[in-house]
Amino acid sequence: MSYDFNADDVFEMAEQIERNGAVFYRKAAADVSDPDGVNFLLDLAAMEDNHEKTFANMRRELSETEKVSTAFDPDNEAAAYLKALADTRIFFEKEIDTTSMHAILKAAILAEKDSIVFYLGMKDLVPEALGQSRLDDIIKEEMSHIKLLSRRLVATK
Repeated sequence: MSYDFNADDVFEMAEQIERNGAVFYRKAAADVSDPDGVNFLLDLAAMEDNHEKTFANMRRELSETEKVSTAFDPDNEAAAYLKALADTRIFFEKEIDTTSMHAILKAAILAEKDSIVFYLGMKDLVPEALGQSRLDDIIKEEMSHIKLLSRRLVATK
């Protein structure tokens, strides 16, 4: 059985991924002793919070066509499925080395790359009529994080 996602579904996942990212950065900040590193990680958490708000706003701006459900879901199980998918794909609970900024930054870059790959894959599942092109906005937001993290990683060597 095939399931086409609509842009609303993907933005819902994006919001969850951003919430997960904010939790990741705050937990990492709690394990760092360097005040500059703590501030950087807390700034990243705040960016994730802002991205969540951005995606929520983008989701509200979707047309009714882009919000049309693509599956019969009388028990509203799709929302639980999407949350579980977002929770297990990006920034999932795993052992991450937080003993150094270098290790944290490498883990964060990997998570951001995973999110981009995830969204690129989702693009193939969202028909154009259901808002496929809007996923480019999400991908651009995630790419901006990789640039920021990469610059910081280079500076920590």
